[in-house]
Amino acid sequence: MSRSHKSRIFIGDVHGCATELLDLLELLQFDPAAHALYFVGDLVNRGPRSLDALRLAIEVGADSVLGNHDLHLLGRAAATRSEKELDTLDEILRAPDRDDLLNWLRARPVILTWDDLTLVHAGLHPAWNDLQATAARIEAAIDWKRDPFEQQDLRFATSVRHCDAEGNRAPRSLEGNPTPPPPWEPWYEWYKGTRTVVFGHWATRGIVSRDRLRGLDSGCVWGGRLTAWIAEQDRHLSVPARRTYQHADS
Repeated sequence: MSRSHKSRIFIGDVHGCATELLDLLELLQFDPAAHALYFVGDLVNRGPRSLDALRLAIEVGADSVLGNHDLHLLGRAAATRSEKELDTLDEILRAPDRDDLLNWLRARPVILTWDDLTLVHAGLHPAWNDLQATAARIEAAIDWKRDPFEQQDLRFATSVRHCDAEGNRAPRSLEGNPTPPPPWEPWYEWYKGTRTVVFGHWATRGIVSRDRLRGLDSGCVWGGRLTAWIAEQDRHLSVPARRTYQHADS
């Protein structure tokens, strides 16, 4: 997929931490004329300022892939999903610009690809070879009048952590285990592609920086940090959470 020659900046899971996002943009000296900004998904939920985070992403001209919490918001807006105990989404659902915000979010892709990079929220299935075709197929099948998590490929891309070589996901009871027994491995252990995959979703694993992998969820909403990766410089920058907003991973 062709892109401009701007420097690409990718930012990990914001989860409504708009204050920290502003801190990070200041640290980055973000300039829309020089930088192309992308989020790994989960702009919203769990943190205190989901509405501001979503508005800010749109205001600065950023793009994002869909994360599981973004999909949960869209499901709640369509009344296909119920409120969860730790949700912090009501401010968006009551906002006067709610429809514009939700329409922007619905238009976000599931996977973005460049010649050298792939952006996805959680991970890639071992059988997905043609990622552009896979993304187009997943996005074409989304029915916003139904719970988006009913679509298994969409659920995989936005929620996977561990799977086996065939792409079967680990049982939910093992998802919190950092080293589940065989055959379960982190999804990226089965990744054979040549592009570097930029992803989030895994705060307990933290920053992943290894060959063909850049994981950016450093757990800001859990009291960690909000992290950016500047692709053209292969450089990470981060800011600390102002405080701990939640005390349990999901």
